[in-house]
Amino acid sequence: MNKIVEKMILKYQQLTKDKQKRCRYHPSCSNYGLECFQKFGFFKAFFLTAGRILRCNPLFKGGYEPVPKNWIEKLFENDYPN
Repeated sequence: MNKIVEKMILKYQQLTKDKQKRCRYHPSCSNYGLECFQKFGFFKAFFLTAGRILRCNPLFKGGYEPVPKNWIEKLFENDYPN
């Protein structure tokens, strides 16, 4: 299942490579999702990626947010709107 999602993300990146970059985070949300699906199982990667995409808006500061080494640490991280 992860390989299918990885291919979908790569296809999305190919289709949008010429468009203006708008992600508030580094790495971009699609790169973050790709790395999550390469590193974790489907459900962990899905929830980490979905949470990241939901935070990619003006209510959150953005900035550098790497994929966590351990997905549990992400659950207890404080990331509240400004």
